Amino acid sequence: MIRSRRFGDSGQAFPIYITVVGGLLFLAFAYLAVGQAAANRNGAQTAADAAALAAAQDRRDQLAGAWVKNILEPEKWRDIFDGMADGLTPSCWRAEQLAARNDAGVLSCNAGDFLSYTVEVETNKTVGDSIVPGTETKKSRATATAEIDARCGFELPAEEAEEVLPVLRCKGGIDWEFDPEKPQPVELLPKPEDLFDVHLAD
Repeated sequence: MIRSRRFGDSGQAFPIYITVVGGLLFLAFAYLAVGQAAANRNGAQTAADAAALAAAQDRRDQLAGAWVKNILEPEKWRDIFDGMADGLTPSCWRAEQLAARNDAGVLSCNAGDFLSYTVEVETNKTVGDSIVPGTETKKSRATATAEIDARCGFELPAEEAEEVLPVLRCKGGIDWEFDPEKPQPVELLPKPEDLFDVHLAD
């Protein structure tokens, strides 16, 4: 009789064991699905950040080029440091390049104002097969905004000193002085990163 009861107890415990193991496996697959989705979202955010920064950096470089071109016309400097200059071209092509390098595509790219770019991307890859229905076709999206900040300020000379160029006072205590009678070579002028900061919006 004792042996019979022990065998019976063992038989009753087996279904419970199977249920517990099955539950643990389900949780493991569920955590895997969550991890896959998180990794895909992180990839999308990385692509969006890189794309927005690339577009903003291209605009920064164009603005710096416009400033060099107009260095002898300080009345145009303010517009340039505010993000406006003649001849600027769209910069979203750079966003598309960087998104592609991060295995994503650009859904939208907009210059929110003259000194920022907002980019939305979607991953090329799906989350992948999992126990969660629909993940095999689900792609992740993310948005990022990059801003351009002028690093320098200046004061226009008085009218009686029109032949004098302003001193460009930049962050870090760096002052740039220019002599209109002795133009400096381009390689000795401030670089784009000296004139403008580019960063992701908070």
